[in-house]
Amino acid sequence: MATTRAIHHMSQSRKAAASGWIGSALEYYDFFIYATAASLIFPQIFFPSDNPTVAIVASLATYGVGYVARPIGAFVLGHWGDTHGRKTVLIVCMFLMGVSTMAVGLLPTYQQAGILAPILLVMLRLVQGFAVAGEISGASSMILEHAPFGRRGFYASFALQGVQAGQILAAAVFLPLAAYMPTEAFNSWGWRIPFLLSFFVIVAGYVIRREVDETPAFAREEKRGETPRAPIVQAIRLSWPDMLRVICMALMNVIPVVATIFGAAYAVQPAYGIGFAKDVYLWIPVLGNMLAVIVIPFVGHLSDKVGRKPPIIVGALLSGLLAFGYLYAISIRNVPLAIMLSLLMWGVVYQGYNAIFPSFYPELFPTRTRVSAMAISQNIGTTITALLPALFATVAPPGSANIPLTVGAIAFGITVIAALAAVTARETYRIRIDDLGNPEAVPMPRADYERQRAEANDAATIPT
Repeated sequence: MATTRAIHHMSQSRKAAASGWIGSALEYYDFFIYATAASLIFPQIFFPSDNPTVAIVASLATYGVGYVARPIGAFVLGHWGDTHGRKTVLIVCMFLMGVSTMAVGLLPTYQQAGILAPILLVMLRLVQGFAVAGEISGASSMILEHAPFGRRGFYASFALQGVQAGQILAAAVFLPLAAYMPTEAFNSWGWRIPFLLSFFVIVAGYVIRREVDETPAFAREEKRGETPRAPIVQAIRLSWPDMLRVICMALMNVIPVVATIFGAAYAVQPAYGIGFAKDVYLWIPVLGNMLAVIVIPFVGHLSDKVGRKPPIIVGALLSGLLAFGYLYAISIRNVPLAIMLSLLMWGVVYQGYNAIFPSFYPELFPTRTRVSAMAISQNIGTTITALLPALFATVAPPGSANIPLTVGAIAFGITVIAALAAVTARETYRIRIDDLGNPEAVPMPRADYERQRAEANDAATIPT
């Protein structure tokens, strides 16, 4: 009987990790093809202007609009995840994201519909932002609550490995189009192809996520009648210090913003005069994310041994410093150096934060408010950073001096804030799952933790 339960538990742990990985990959493919298009093509087709700076700022601002909707989505979808379960909220997120992304691919351009075109674009971006708000918090909570003892960091890291894979796919879809399609055809209809492919997101995501059971932790809360009527109110009342910490740590999203959004516009848009070819620049995020996919599970595994805080603090500070060098490499038109620094900044160092937050954030909150507390605080933080591309383009517009220094200084200052928030947080990796979210919880003695962790690893070898 015990063996049967162990086999079922490990099977569900792996299904939850696979569901989180694939679901996040598909959903963030949708979210980031928009980011790629906002940098490379939308300024020309949705925001034509005699002033190229205005077009660039307007297009990058629509990228930020998606994040403006995220706190609203976090309130609604976080509530749903804490009252109806992790599984159902993830399926809702998938459908909303897939349909809104397909609709972007069907929009008329500014030349075809005038001001209506960018208005519709902004509305669909709002739906995207609303939908994605529940994805990482829901997937992280589901994986965490299914994970074997002592392996929460490793298992939860697969949610973010999926996000990186989704970004690889988003850029990779654009690569052959940008490289081989004539410019006129790409601007006319080629850019629509990645958006219309989101049909497969809806189908694949539903098939995968319906196979995962609801988590044992949520099921226990539901059985005891402890699922709150208003998890958001309870989260803010009981966990506001940790929610504030998560908001500050989530500002680390500034690194991918620098690498993929402002960096793309800086390198590719003619007004900046750098002149990277679109297809060449697209390889920078692809290679960085490919390396991240390899690094993430190793960092997640490391956090189960040394704790969550050290990798986050080191990753925040070093990636912030490397932002200066990355932007400088673009400014001197050195493609090999830009690629190398992107790999180091984003593909390796930033993963000290990126691989850990899917376990660390939900571990700061109790089961009954976990999805709401994480979703709201994380999305507020990322919303702030998502407004940065337009800010960067405003304070460092085409023709201005010291662009790498100006943008790099802002980025580094933000990573310092994130690191300080992690320093003040409590360590969580040796706290039992039922005690998570309790500021008074006592971590397990290291010897007991290592012994039970070894037993869980042995159980993981049971054939399923």
